[in-house]
Amino acid sequence: MPVPQIDISVLVPAKDEAENLPLFLDLCAQAFAGRAEQYEVIVIDDGSGDTTWPLLQELMTRYPFLRAVRHRARRGIAEALRSGFLKARSDIMVFYPADLQFKPEDIPRLVAPILAGESDMVTGYKQGHYEKAFVSRIYNWLSRVLFDVRVKDLNNVKAYRREIMEAQPSRPDWHRYMIVLAAQQGFTVSEIPVPLYPRHAGASKFGIGRIPVGVLDMLSVWFELRFGQKPLLLFGMLGAFLFAAGFVAGLVALYMLFTANVGVRAVWTIIQTCLILGSIFFATGILGEQIAVQRAEMRELRRRFDEGSEHRPE
Repeated sequence: MPVPQIDISVLVPAKDEAENLPLFLDLCAQAFAGRAEQYEVIVIDDGSGDTTWPLLQELMTRYPFLRAVRHRARRGIAEALRSGFLKARSDIMVFYPADLQFKPEDIPRLVAPILAGESDMVTGYKQGHYEKAFVSRIYNWLSRVLFDVRVKDLNNVKAYRREIMEAQPSRPDWHRYMIVLAAQQGFTVSEIPVPLYPRHAGASKFGIGRIPVGVLDMLSVWFELRFGQKPLLLFGMLGAFLFAAGFVAGLVALYMLFTANVGVRAVWTIIQTCLILGSIFFATGILGEQIAVQRAEMRELRRRFDEGSEHRPE
């Protein structure tokens, strides 16, 4: 029996969402009914401790468009999206939560610009009351400053082409920066307003402890985009500056010592520190360059493998 052509794959990470999934999938069925595009919904059970997995087995008998993937332990949203991507059969993906804060009726609006060839990625920006609005505003403001991607909401529901996910680094929590990484690779990004609703059931998985993690991730992505391919630009320049400052200060200190017989031990300590740190930074940059070369070679091997897979006979 031939496999039906799928146009859009909706990837739904779910952690303890047994109370939300029946209504979510019922709304999906209503949203997809009568549309020309063929949809599939892939729910990724990310180590749920409730009845999410047995419930999905039951729901798959009711909804032909539903497929399920299971993580026996929690891996996070980024890994869940990766697992769903590997299972997906379409060239257009949609990231959508199961908590019903966003209704499935808006999924066709998200994918419409991609289907029309107007954009490679579409993100939604929240319309409505949001409990963590202040934190979200700070996060999005910092992201716009660091990455110069002019969208209102970087971490929200989104639709994107398969190529974007193929190029996405497999790093925990980097799904938040999918838009940034896609824009840096030359993909076009647009946004549409999406209504936000109160959670239907359950509790948010986001806690205050995620804020410092998010800041560190942001700095990590910034470093990757700015210096990931040329780390010597950062570490080498820092090392050269410190080494030069220590060297020049040392010459001045020697001149003062021999001409005016003036010497301060603290100055010599600072000079030695600058010389040592400068050497360490420069050596780190050289090591980083070697790692960058290895990464570039791995990317080239992956590209050749992908090209070979496309031309390999079935």
